[in-house]
Amino acid sequence: MPDIIVTEFMDAAPLADLETRYTVHRDDVLWEKPDTLAGLLGEAKAVIVRNKTQVTDALLAQAPHLKVVGRLGVGLDNIDLEACEQRGITVYPATGANADAVAEYVITSALVLMRGVFNHTDIMLSGGWPRGELNDGSEVAGTTFGLIGYGNIGQAAAQRAAALDMMVMAHDPALPADDPAWGNVNQLSFVDVIANANVISLHVPLNDLTRHLISADVIANMRPGTILINTARGGVVDELAVAAALHSGHLGGAALDVFEQEPPDAANLLPFQGLRNVILTPHIAGLSAQANARVSRLTVENVLRGLEAA
Repeated sequence: MPDIIVTEFMDAAPLADLETRYTVHRDDVLWEKPDTLAGLLGEAKAVIVRNKTQVTDALLAQAPHLKVVGRLGVGLDNIDLEACEQRGITVYPATGANADAVAEYVITSALVLMRGVFNHTDIMLSGGWPRGELNDGSEVAGTTFGLIGYGNIGQAAAQRAAALDMMVMAHDPALPADDPAWGNVNQLSFVDVIANANVISLHVPLNDLTRHLISADVIANMRPGTILINTARGGVVDELAVAAALHSGHLGGAALDVFEQEPPDAANLLPFQGLRNVILTPHIAGLSAQANARVSRLTVENVLRGLEAA
């Protein structure tokens, strides 16, 4: 029976450090086989997961020796944290390891959507010349970049936005007002960020307080033409409300990397059909060759440290 179980994809190189000391079972699609996973957990000391594996109380009950859950990422909504605490299991997210990748995705999306010219290649290839329709896109310099959530990823995005001469504002009640991370960033209320930003990027966990945080009413209070970017969790936004605001023109554009149902079916995406001012991607903002390596390395280090401390 393995000491450590890896249920989803990760960079292979750091696993060598684990395999010198522990028996490791890796199966990148083990999350799809809950019965097999449960059968492997009898002697396991640690499990390494990404976001698809559901670490429930029922699953933990199959792992009486489990001491550590290593999370290849930062979102923890797929892990029953209360059940882990009750069982003395420590959960280690890979905090900060994919912040640069997500921040680059956010800024790239803002640049693409504000300029509004990059999603017309098909028209050019078909013989069109849409120069007249595309000559009034916006530069980002001098516009306002608003963050809902100002943790590691939000801070990385803010640094890049400031380098592009954007004015940065943020709302994060969890970060003390005197934290040096605020720097020159304007600390505002949620309402004020929503009402004043030209670009709004979401960086909050999904919980009872944040589910559909971005509702039709909240979108209505945004500036006409606002760009909305969600790399947090799908349930944080009301997707139908976003699609409606894009079709009406109230939202200038949206980039959605996460969805309430993942993967979404065709019916979920139907409301976005026909829109050129939307970017839809399959939960990959935090994935890059470099980020995968950093996340995997940090997770292995966390697991080793956790097992040594157990």
